Amino acid sequence: MTDLQHVADARETFGDATPPPDERRRRTARRDESPAGRYGPGFVAKLALMAVVDAFGVYVVWSAWVAESWIVLGAMVAMLAVANWVYFSRRTVPLKYVLPGLVFLFTFQIFTIAYTGWVAFTNYGDGHNSTKDDAVVALLAQNERRVEGSPSLPLTVVSDGDDLGFAVVRPDGTTAVGDADDALASVEATVTDGQVAAVDGWDVLDRQEILERQSEVTALRVPVSDDPNDGSVRTQDARTGYVFTPTLVYDETADTMTDTVTGTVYTPNDDGQFEAADGTTLQVGWRVFVGFDNFTTAFSDSRYAGPFFKVVVWTFVFAFASVATTFLLGMFLATVFNAPIRGRKLYRTLLILPYAIPGFVAPLLWSGLLNRSFGFVNQVLLGGAAIPWLTDPWLAKFSIIAVNLWLGFPYMFLICTGALQSLPTDVMEAAKIDGAGRLRTWRSVTMPLLLVSTTPLLISSFAFNFNNFALIYMLTGGGPRFDDASVPLGHTDILITMVYSVAGLDGSAPKNFGLASALSIVIFVIIATISAIAFKRTRSLEEIN
Repeated sequence: MTDLQHVADARETFGDATPPPDERRRRTARRDESPAGRYGPGFVAKLALMAVVDAFGVYVVWSAWVAESWIVLGAMVAMLAVANWVYFSRRTVPLKYVLPGLVFLFTFQIFTIAYTGWVAFTNYGDGHNSTKDDAVVALLAQNERRVEGSPSLPLTVVSDGDDLGFAVVRPDGTTAVGDADDALASVEATVTDGQVAAVDGWDVLDRQEILERQSEVTALRVPVSDDPNDGSVRTQDARTGYVFTPTLVYDETADTMTDTVTGTVYTPNDDGQFEAADGTTLQVGWRVFVGFDNFTTAFSDSRYAGPFFKVVVWTFVFAFASVATTFLLGMFLATVFNAPIRGRKLYRTLLILPYAIPGFVAPLLWSGLLNRSFGFVNQVLLGGAAIPWLTDPWLAKFSIIAVNLWLGFPYMFLICTGALQSLPTDVMEAAKIDGAGRLRTWRSVTMPLLLVSTTPLLISSFAFNFNNFALIYMLTGGGPRFDDASVPLGHTDILITMVYSVAGLDGSAPKNFGLASALSIVIFVIIATISAIAFKRTRSLEEIN
């Protein structure tokens, strides 16, 4: 009798204690479809969590709607719809685990890269940081002059909810109040010491409240009358107001801006500015699509092209030298202390101490140690020598690589130690049996196996040093500066610090986010290309071994 017949006889005699898989799945489905299974504690927890996610999503959607950021609004609506479909559907079990990672990938990687790419094709920067409508409003607000002969007006800052207004005492002793939307209108108010102390329907702001909303107070303009040509009241000290009229007038029909003092007419140009017939432009502009102009500027404009190619060369030298020096020293020390030596644990602990110091603090410490006049290296170790470690172009580059060696070799020491300890012992023993000496074993067995394990980490180390902003910025600040550059760049600047300077974030130049984004795209392409080639080489090493 076969085993299957025994099983059948047992089921017929004693009943089927273990139902077949199909029957088990049907029973599980029926259990899940029951009210107790469908609306159990797990469902309640999921419902509460999704309620929190949806509430946050609705807040982001509303904020995007108010800011008229339609791309963010559409992306958030799509993500909310997908999230609710995935977590309330029985057909999307695998996506329940994958979706959070996909959301973070889209938000912090894909969206960031896409937005940087969009900015790279615009003139986004100082004077071009908003829309045309905002530029018109800013031009009208910034180009004003005080009305000749207009008296100063004792002024009190008042509020109606969140809206601010001005209550003033006119020269004839009457009082008036108004806000940005409603012109000054006569009202009955209580006046104390020449200032409005109370007015019906408005709250008088005290000094602390005025200080908290100072920017709103100084930016507020209250029309004198319904005729915009009569001007508006402004204040700088929240106690005295003056009447100002705009020197520019915008004609919405003709889309022109006219200077009322000189009569000059400005029309929009392709660069996102109002331009006169003689070529002069108004200061405030707006964002426009400029195509590949930023990339052309980076590679052809004499202000950037010369420094750009020097910076590119130094960036590659710095990244390769940093990886090579730290890896070789770390590998050497890992090999030495991989042998049984007395006190090996203590030595290993001391070697990784530099790795415990924050990466932005150590360069600051070394900048003091290498100071030409009073640094410890010159004054103590070299007996008072005045070696320009950080001000000479070549010595500054050498100092950066040396400091980075001190900072980076503990990391390489750790990964090489781990890789050496994980090497298969049978391969090493086979090499010895075949008569290979230590040098031949290292060159033909240990080193190839070590590279297979560490090459991906070397690639990541190269990418890190290619963008090692903290070391350059904290140690040399990119200096010493180029003598022939009209932009604030220096001999030790790498691409990422060049982007920082070109973007104007250090305050040394006008902000140019479009050009900085174009350079960021170049950095991304370079690193992606090198990483792809290196990973392909890594796979070939694995095939060989």
